[in-house]
Amino acid sequence: MAEKSTFRFKGHETFFLREGWLNKGLFAVKADARVFTDNYGADALGVGPNMAKSIRYWMRCAAIIDDTSRNGVWLTELGTLIYENDPYIEDWFTLWLVHCQIAQRKELATAWYLFFNRFSYEEFDKDQLFQEMKRLARELPQGEQALDTSIAADCDLILRMYAPVENRNHNPEEKNVSPFGKLGLLKVSGTLYERKQPDLNHLPVEMVEYLLMELLETRDSIYLEDLLTIPQGPGRLLGLKRTALMEYLEKLEEREIITVNRTAGLDMVYRKNKETSVDVIKKYYESRKKE
Repeated sequence: MAEKSTFRFKGHETFFLREGWLNKGLFAVKADARVFTDNYGADALGVGPNMAKSIRYWMRCAAIIDDTSRNGVWLTELGTLIYENDPYIEDWFTLWLVHCQIAQRKELATAWYLFFNRFSYEEFDKDQLFQEMKRLARELPQGEQALDTSIAADCDLILRMYAPVENRNHNPEEKNVSPFGKLGLLKVSGTLYERKQPDLNHLPVEMVEYLLMELLETRDSIYLEDLLTIPQGPGRLLGLKRTALMEYLEKLEEREIITVNRTAGLDMVYRKNKETSVDVIKKYYESRKKE
């Protein structure tokens, strides 16, 4: 039996995820499970058909909706938590959470997965990005079938989504921008792009805790060095360097969520409870309500 293709490029109808799209989609799906049935949801969302299809695609990438042809579309557990606690995506935690969902969606948002989990360049231009992403795509099952034009389109959208607005000569009042530029994961200088560690003041410790609980779901410990380098770890998805990661781990250790064992130079991180990643989300939003 032929190996199944496990990638998708250019599923976004050429539109990057824009400011306001997710909350518009959250309210529309909550109101009508058939919102995307008539004209792809264009009328209900007040956008063109292709843009409506793109909104649905990004909501699926963000893991906030699920759907079937028979039952229509509905909010997932994550989607419901965001709808009930931060439907306008105003909290930094929610924005980081959505970013991490997209960056982990290997089969649906393949380029985003490759860029944040496999792409190794710290500084690069557009051509270097395309050439390396093309190489990584070719390593996927049936990846040789991925079109160069589709890979290039996704590379362009990644840069447009994550490069800070002020560095791309955009009017700060313009709505056709992505909220992910605020995360500070990319810096632009002329034609060069550089991966950056974000402003830690805008990265809640619970986001590191969330990723840890995902990684420790099927095991009780993990090497600290792995947290910096493995796919879907905080080093990759959040752009954290070793010193910053250690600061976050110390905070989590103080909260008695984890233990860091520094025996024999092999730093190991152990979980101290059976908390799940969903528990972390619920706990965070509950704590915000009490403030």
